[in-house]
Amino acid sequence: MKIAMIGTGYVGLVSGVCFSDFGHEVVCVDKDPRKIEMLERGEVPIYEPGLDVLMHKNVEAGRLSFTLDLANAIDGAEAVFIAVGTPTRRGDGHADLTYVMAAAEEIAKAAKDYVVVVTKSTVPVGTNRKVKAVISAANPALEFDVASNPEFLREGAAIDDFMKPDRVVVGVESDRAAQVMSDIYRPLYLRDFPIVTTDLESAEMIKYAANAFLATKITFINEIAALCEKVGADVKSVSKGMGMDGRIGNKFLHAGPGYGGSCFPKDTKALARIGQEHAAPISIVETVIKVNEDVKRRMIDKLADLCDGGFNGKTVAVLGVTFKPNTDDMRDAPSLTIVPALVGGGASVRVVDPQGRREGEHLLPGVAWEDDPYVAAEGADLLVILTEWNEFRALDLSRLAGSMAQAKLADLRNIYAAEDARTAGFTAYESIGRVGLAG
Repeated sequence: MKIAMIGTGYVGLVSGVCFSDFGHEVVCVDKDPRKIEMLERGEVPIYEPGLDVLMHKNVEAGRLSFTLDLANAIDGAEAVFIAVGTPTRRGDGHADLTYVMAAAEEIAKAAKDYVVVVTKSTVPVGTNRKVKAVISAANPALEFDVASNPEFLREGAAIDDFMKPDRVVVGVESDRAAQVMSDIYRPLYLRDFPIVTTDLESAEMIKYAANAFLATKITFINEIAALCEKVGADVKSVSKGMGMDGRIGNKFLHAGPGYGGSCFPKDTKALARIGQEHAAPISIVETVIKVNEDVKRRMIDKLADLCDGGFNGKTVAVLGVTFKPNTDDMRDAPSLTIVPALVGGGASVRVVDPQGRREGEHLLPGVAWEDDPYVAAEGADLLVILTEWNEFRALDLSRLAGSMAQAKLADLRNIYAAEDARTAGFTAYESIGRVGLAG
C-alpha cells in the first residue's frame, strides 16, 4: 500500500518509519524545509533509540521518502495520516486543532481518488467529524472516509511499542475504511496483536482516558510518597505491595518529581476541558493536574532544605533534565520548574544530560552544561538526580562525595538508598517517600 504521513514530528516520523518497515510505501510530508533536508540527508531530528537505523534501512529499500510536496505524496495513496501537533491552546487548556484542520483542507484539495484520512494526532472527541466536514466542504466531489487511529507510543521505547503494541485502536464508520485499516495493520493481525475497532468518538476518548488514568497513577503514588515521608514508610515497598495486586498492576507506580512530556500534561488539560464543555467535569483529572504542579514545587522545598534553607551562593549539580530517560524531549519536564527556581534563588547550576542539551540550552538559561557527572559535582554543595538515565544508575558515589564541597545528594528518582549514600560519605541524602539521611 501507499501511505502518506503528514507531519514528521515524533508521532509522524516514528509511525511513518514503522509502517515502511511493514512493507508499505510511505511518503512523509512536512512544511519545514530544514526538517525535510535533514531527513533526506539521513539525519533524525529527534532522539529515539533505534529510529535512525530503521529509517536508513527503509530509505535504502526504497519504501520510505520525504517531501515538502503534499499533492505528490498523496497521489495514489490509499490512506493519508494526519500526525501534526495539537498543542495546548493558550488561555483555555483545549487542544489547538489549527494544524489538523489545515492538513484536512490541503488533503481535500489535493486528493483525486478515494482515500481514508486517518487522524493519528491526539484530538478532542468530535474532531474526526469536524475533519470530515472540512474535507467535504473543500472538495464535495471527493470520495473518502475518516478514521481515528490514536497512538500509544512511549518516548524511548516507541519502536517496540509500535511493532509489539498492547493494542491498536481504530475508529471507523464504514466497512471499506475498516478494510483499508486492516490492510495497513495486517502484519500485526497476523501476529495476533489485539486490534480494537470501534466508532470515531470511542477511539478518540480511549486515548485521553488511557493517558489520564496513567497520569493519575503517577500522581497518586507521588501523594502517597509524601505521606510515607511523614509516617516513616518506604514508598518503594508500598508500590511493590500495591503493584502485585493484579487489579492495580506495577506500572506507573514509581514516585518521582512529577510527570511531564508531550502527552500527559497536554492530554489531561484537554480532557478536563472537554468535561467542562459538556457539563460533565472530570474532577479527578482536574485534581491530578493541580497535584502534579504541587509535587514539582515540593521538590524545590526539599532541595532548599538540603541547602540550609536557600540557594543563594550554593553550587548545585543536576543530573538529567529531560522529562524521562532515552529521549531529548523536555516538554513540561520537572526540570523546567525546578532548575529555574535554583537559578532564581541565586545558585550556580551545572547540568548533565546525555540528550537534553539541544533543547535545554534555550529552555534553561543561566546554567553551565557539563558532559561528565564527576566534573559537574566537583566543589558542589548539592547533587540532584532528576532523570533516571542509565548513566546515572551506577555512579561511584564515594568519588562524587569526596569531590563535593558539601556531600549532599537529592535522589529524586529513588535510584540509590540512604545506606548507600552514607557508606559513600554523603552527609545528607533525600529521596522520594523514603527515610533520608539527615545532614
